Amino acid sequence: MKKRALLFFTILMVSVTLTYAQQRQITGKVTGADGSPIPFATVQIKGTTSGTTSDQEGNFKLTVTGANPVLTIRSVGYATIDYTVGAAAAFTVKLNEEDKNLQEVVVTALGITRKKNELAYSAQTVQAEELNRTRDPNVVNSLSGKVAGLEVRRNSTMGGSTNIVLRGNKSFQNSNQALFVVDGVPIDNSVANTTDQATGRGGFDYGNAASDINADDIANVSVLKGAAAAALYGSRAANGVIMITTKKGRQGMGVTVNTGLTVGTMDKSTFPKYQKQYGAGYYDEEDNTYQSPDGRFWYADIDGDGTRDLVVPMKEDASFGAKFDPNLMVFNYQSLDPASPYYKKARPWVAGAHDPSYFYKNTLTTNNSVAVDGGNDKGNFKLGYTKTVENGMIPNARLVKDMVNFGASYKLSNKLTASASVNMSKIDGKGRYGTGYDEYNVNQAFRQWWQMNIDMKDQEEDYKRNRLNKSWNLTSPTNPIPTYTDNFYFMRNENYERDGRIRYFGNITLNYQINSWLSVLGRSSMDTYDQWQEERNAVGSKNPSSYSRYDGSFAENNYDLILNVDKQLNTQFKLTGLVGGNIRRTHAKYIRASTNGGLVVPNLYSLSNSKNPILAPEEADSLMQVNGVFASAGLGYKNMLFLDLSARRDESSTLPAGKNSYYYPAASLGFTFSEVVKAPWLTYGKVRVNYAEVGNSAPAQALYDPYDKPTGFGSTPIFSVPSVKRNSDLKPERTKAFETGAEIALFDNRVSFDVTYYVSKSIDQILRLPVSRATGYDQMFVNAGTIQNKGVEVSLGVTPVKLKDFSWTMNINWSLNRSKVLDLPQGVDFIQLSATALQSGVTVGHAMGQAYGVIRGKDFVYDKATGKPIVENREGQAVLPGYYQISSSSNEVIGNYTPKWIGGITNTLRYKGLSLGFLIDIKKGGDTYSLDQAYGQSTGIYEESVRLNDKGVSIREDVSKGGGIIFDGVTPDGKPNEQRVRVSGTRGLGVNGFPNKAYIYDAGYVKLREVSLTYSLPGSWINNLKAFKGIDLSLLGRNLWIIHKNVPYADPEENLSAGNIQGYQSGVYPTYRNFGFNVRFRF
Repeated sequence: MKKRALLFFTILMVSVTLTYAQQRQITGKVTGADGSPIPFATVQIKGTTSGTTSDQEGNFKLTVTGANPVLTIRSVGYATIDYTVGAAAAFTVKLNEEDKNLQEVVVTALGITRKKNELAYSAQTVQAEELNRTRDPNVVNSLSGKVAGLEVRRNSTMGGSTNIVLRGNKSFQNSNQALFVVDGVPIDNSVANTTDQATGRGGFDYGNAASDINADDIANVSVLKGAAAAALYGSRAANGVIMITTKKGRQGMGVTVNTGLTVGTMDKSTFPKYQKQYGAGYYDEEDNTYQSPDGRFWYADIDGDGTRDLVVPMKEDASFGAKFDPNLMVFNYQSLDPASPYYKKARPWVAGAHDPSYFYKNTLTTNNSVAVDGGNDKGNFKLGYTKTVENGMIPNARLVKDMVNFGASYKLSNKLTASASVNMSKIDGKGRYGTGYDEYNVNQAFRQWWQMNIDMKDQEEDYKRNRLNKSWNLTSPTNPIPTYTDNFYFMRNENYERDGRIRYFGNITLNYQINSWLSVLGRSSMDTYDQWQEERNAVGSKNPSSYSRYDGSFAENNYDLILNVDKQLNTQFKLTGLVGGNIRRTHAKYIRASTNGGLVVPNLYSLSNSKNPILAPEEADSLMQVNGVFASAGLGYKNMLFLDLSARRDESSTLPAGKNSYYYPAASLGFTFSEVVKAPWLTYGKVRVNYAEVGNSAPAQALYDPYDKPTGFGSTPIFSVPSVKRNSDLKPERTKAFETGAEIALFDNRVSFDVTYYVSKSIDQILRLPVSRATGYDQMFVNAGTIQNKGVEVSLGVTPVKLKDFSWTMNINWSLNRSKVLDLPQGVDFIQLSATALQSGVTVGHAMGQAYGVIRGKDFVYDKATGKPIVENREGQAVLPGYYQISSSSNEVIGNYTPKWIGGITNTLRYKGLSLGFLIDIKKGGDTYSLDQAYGQSTGIYEESVRLNDKGVSIREDVSKGGGIIFDGVTPDGKPNEQRVRVSGTRGLGVNGFPNKAYIYDAGYVKLREVSLTYSLPGSWINNLKAFKGIDLSLLGRNLWIIHKNVPYADPEENLSAGNIQGYQSGVYPTYRNFGFNVRFRF
């Protein structure tokens, strides 16, 4: 027994010795044909799962066995090779570049991957590195300026929504947002904002659902712009498609860790410049406004000495009062507060030492993520987690996002592959910013209605002293109730909102490769989320205490079965195509309820704490299904001529039975002329043309009239018809689109450009039009109206410098879109987007013969001969002499929010491991109406209200003292106006003397949108850190500089929120410059 054991041990030791004798370590370097290193190339021992990646300088080390091991070496943009090592211990492997124009692939509709040179429609891809270089918390914002034809309008609110529109707006009243698709599966991108935002009033901006997508998990984004590109999505493809492909696991095992923080500081050019010369009041010399001897202050005994004192006119929310004088002692709201150190004390009449900018603070955002991935020749997986914590610009504002994603793929056999992905996001918000014209928006006061004598630090201390509502705008010296707004620190810490959303989306896919050219794919996907929102009003607020709660849910399931064909028929012809079907089920519901009559117990926020029985909650529940069948066939000839035909038939439950099916055809033709025209300077050239029809389905619950159940009369239930009449004959909106273009690359891809011309016409618009109240309804659903969009898109890529260690690349995107309303329902000349006019009487909508997004309001009255506005010079008219005549109608076209063109310029400079990138984002034209300027000038808070006139005297001074102003214009008889008039709190500026037109501004801009500087540590350093494969250090910046703008004291991009109502600013938030640092570790 011992001999056998000794023999076995001897044989084992010999075997181990022989094995180790065969193992050896090799050292290699991967370079391009020009000798420049290729970093992060995959090096795998052929036939095994063992391998490694090259470092930043292209070097790698690997342990191999056998006399002649073979390495498979691959890198993006280079041809994959098999390299036989032989006996060499050190060697260099050179990879040749692939012709990227022929090999570049694009993820197209339904998640099908195709070579870009086979496509005959416009599609543009943004890679992860370019998309996420500055790590914006909302990945949708990161597309700005990077895709020709894509207009991105962001908002500065914490977690705020983003408007993302391709090739112009196509629907009058329904959504114009592009469809988002992740790994071939559509996901919801609803904007869950309060309805009052649509009227210019108040509300909270809860952001887009697409912000749930984890930017760290994105591999690339393909933007399918035209109808032909998106036609296979049928009734939801009219607005284009944002195709997101997520990262997959790689060969071997890897761990990536990102950690970073971003600090934001206010861009002072987007916040008011206040005058510091005059304080509270609406003083008018002629009216002797208030009770004090000079008419500038309230007059009451405050300190109890029996003598009346000068008191700030606290009720007034304007600064057209007395001029500041530090020698003048005045009593203010603190003089009435027994808890204040200034109780019954007067203070000098001076401007507040801390103006409203004190209320804002620097923002801080942290972003940390970890990802583990791996794979072999059978399958791969990737697991990631990202946590983002955003602390907002105003007190008690915080947004936390937790995102987990998992994806895996495995070959069950040589023919069958299974893959699955699941994404989870959890969002918790607290203290989102109030928006629009609403008291919960602090900027309603800071930009429109303010007293320059208020010190914000005093307001802060007044609240912190006992957490009570000590506001500055008291009703009277004997009535401490605020007239207009609460103490803002009280409001932000007591009357804040809270919200949350938990979302899951993903898919399970089986792909069976029947033979080399035929495969079948089955896919089941899900997108579901639950969200809640609560708003509160504390006891002690100006308004009665209250609590409201919203709970909503959304679920969409898609089931796809697709047969794919990809066959090389012979040396000349190639056939590609698919046949498939889709079932889509969508279920959305919500319930909203509020307390009635106030809260019983202070600080207990619950519906059961209502003083009176709560009213019947508002509820909605909608379920819809669309069944679709589709087919596509493509024929390629000599890799030169490509013809594609596709069609989809949808059957929708939201359309009437018997009329609920509709077809969407598409045809495209591409010709790669560089296969025929051979020239040393021509690398690639293709022309293309296509035509397609897509749609926009009817909304749920638009066919048949339900019954509303309002609050009953005592114990008697009441039912009523809704305010909107349904229409059982509705058809889907339909867009017919034509596109032609060319792609050309020159001088070995040193210069490339893609130019596209398109025309689209959207017909059968689904509208809610006003009807006579005699019908028993306010509105009715109808099909009517036509809008046309036509435009040009240009994408230009240039590499001015390309050396061994240094390169400079430039990408330019530019697009121009012209929209025009061609038809409206009979008897209708304007379709208003909001149910009522926006604040100050402005309306936004669509007018016959005009571009999409008309802004209407009151205008000047113009002299026909000179074109100048008329200034009245006669007594007894509606307008006093010396002031502008204003149109009697508020239906004058005063602007249009559609830009003339948009563009972006991205520069990337690389030197060895150092990379510098920056993006300049440009928008030319488009208008916006500023309610902030209209009201802010009326109340005298801006510098403009104290400017000097042509005599060097303040325009607020009396005309007899050389003050006042001469308005530019002509008198009714056409002569230049020469009459000087004074400016006061009741006339001369803002809405007290100017029409809406005066506050229409060009919303164009030029911005330094992004800057990033990244340094990848050299491979020689990393080799000494054995635990790491790479370390990247990055400095980043977002929205660093508005190089040019026309809107005073605001960012021209700012609007109420995402949606069709744009071109209107009310209480907008300042833009913040963001500076960040990020470190990425690869293990």
